[in-house]
Amino acid sequence: MGAGALLDIVSVLPGKKDENLLVGFDSADDAAVYKLSDDLAMIQTLDFFPPMVNDPYLFGKIAAANSLSDVYAMGGEVLTAMNILAVPERMPMEQVGEILKGGAEKVLESGGVLVGGHSIHDATPKYGLSVAGRVHPDKIWKNNSVKDGDVLILTKPLGIGLVTMAYSVGETSEENFVNTTEVMMTLNKYAAEVMMKYNVSAATDITGFGFLGHLSEMLGGNYSADIYTGNIPVLPGALESASEFIVSAGGQKNRNHLHERMKFIEKYPAMEEVLYDPQTSGGLLFSLSEEEALKALPELKKVNPSISIVGRIKKKEDHEITVYPDRMYPKE
Repeated sequence: MGAGALLDIVSVLPGKKDENLLVGFDSADDAAVYKLSDDLAMIQTLDFFPPMVNDPYLFGKIAAANSLSDVYAMGGEVLTAMNILAVPERMPMEQVGEILKGGAEKVLESGGVLVGGHSIHDATPKYGLSVAGRVHPDKIWKNNSVKDGDVLILTKPLGIGLVTMAYSVGETSEENFVNTTEVMMTLNKYAAEVMMKYNVSAATDITGFGFLGHLSEMLGGNYSADIYTGNIPVLPGALESASEFIVSAGGQKNRNHLHERMKFIEKYPAMEEVLYDPQTSGGLLFSLSEEEALKALPELKKVNPSISIVGRIKKKEDHEITVYPDRMYPKE
């Protein structure tokens, strides 16, 4: 569902105040965080979706990596996971097993424990995880606590939705698709573990609302940001797909929701589509001081050489996000 529609729905849900609920859906954050003691808080999240690849084993891996990501976006450690599974009655059990195998392997890689789950029959396969994690109450990475002057670090290339869409209609190469699936299967654990050594102001993961949508949530109506597209890592085939107008409905929903807040210094339609593109198991977006970012970057590049500083937070202006085509971050 689009960001605007969801905000309207959740804003009127009944609920109660609880001083131990440190992060809830009122801030559109990636997961809930509930304080258990002075030095321990529980992270709770879930995610699931239909296949974006034909291979059930790869689907299981990608869906699980995506579900686990929210714990890393909060600065936490995965503890347990439960399967969420919907499959057609006539789906071969071997394929069902491959989905679950892929998911179990990613939970194992995360360091968590798979403890059960729930399954139903449905016309369309769907899979994901309900995940519990832990974090110190004083070390939570919220998504809306950016600071003026912070810079932004992005840990995975963009364009996942564009490449998978193009591949589904035979308009991009097998190599581009395989490269994209590798990105989707990569856990955000490794970048998060590096960043736990530094003073992170705010963090989120880039998923269905696209880069610009999740950045907008980080700004929270209180700040603006400059984005340097010369530093934005983009998957091979994504710009070509956008240039051929092979785009998703989700990307257009993101554009419709956000376009009045955006300022593109020059027209670059293909890059605009990349920035609006919904991501499946996308990367983390960190906001932190320039000094801390420049210290962290060499170690982050060992995790993924494409990790880069892609923008800067500034005081609130008329346009929430200003995009500079091909501008590079000057100090990287």
